[in-house]
Amino acid sequence: MNAEARPFVLVTGMSGAGKASILRVLEDLGFETVDNPPLAILDALVEEGSGPIAAGIDTRTRGFEPGLALATIERLRKRPGIAPALVYATAEEDVLLRRYTETRRRHPLAPGGPLGTRIQDGIAREAALLGPLREAADLLLDTSNLPLPELRRIIEARFRPEGAPGISIAIQSFGFPKGLPRDADLVFDLRFLANPHYDPVLKPLTGRDPAVAEYVAADPDFPGFWTRLTGFIEPLLPRYVAEGKKYLTIAMGCTGGRHRSVFVAEKLAAHLRQQGWRVDLAHRELGPTHDMSSAANANVPPGASKAEPSLTETDPTSTPMSNLANSES
Repeated sequence: MNAEARPFVLVTGMSGAGKASILRVLEDLGFETVDNPPLAILDALVEEGSGPIAAGIDTRTRGFEPGLALATIERLRKRPGIAPALVYATAEEDVLLRRYTETRRRHPLAPGGPLGTRIQDGIAREAALLGPLREAADLLLDTSNLPLPELRRIIEARFRPEGAPGISIAIQSFGFPKGLPRDADLVFDLRFLANPHYDPVLKPLTGRDPAVAEYVAADPDFPGFWTRLTGFIEPLLPRYVAEGKKYLTIAMGCTGGRHRSVFVAEKLAAHLRQQGWRVDLAHRELGPTHDMSSAANANVPPGASKAEPSLTETDPTSTPMSNLANSES
């Protein structure tokens, strides 16, 4: 895809094959997405937009006609500064039948009346109607046995814009007496480290002060802990990206939430930012004046470059997309 041209992705395909899931991936990548707009306004959507745009169309779309959709794509290809692409989602008939059976939804081309109610007939009609779009597709996706993370990998590898949002990491220090942060994904208990609270000179300071940092870092167990902490977290981040996690909160706790947890939270945030991850930092027990949020100045994480292309949708079991029809309306 031309990096200098503005992307326009038209997503179509068989009902129940995962068009809505594809649109959600594109939305997570920063695309403005519209599901089932009338074909007549596609040109206006591109004309009025300023960023990447994705639109989903199918047999439910007002004024739907494969020839008109193809003519729109060809028209946009001739416009400078626009990079149109046609994505077609399909699946094997038995898979589509199973998805409709599981969701108990009506097929749009088998609604009853003269068209009948047999899903098989609706699938056959739709496949015949959409044949020209399938033949012209720039990307054909068979989702029959495609796990959601793999679908995301394919879409992101093809359409990820420069500067698209990645995982947002929040690191927060806290004190255990006031409870765990509600949104914490990973919690580390730092109460085993030497406590500056009992040093009269250090007690009024915080973990952001060099004297406190030196005191905690001088604990003989700290170097080994730090090596194990970073060695534990670093491999997780690209895997979280690959599974589609959008936000990750890492909580560092100690007794008062002012010394040890603050120091380690600061150190970890700096460490991850140096690796290119986008990190927000907050110190719950120090109050808002001590919170520091630098995500806007940090780089978007190169998650995919550290493992495989960046992905976004949580499905840690990587199960086949048997639930895709749930998202088709």
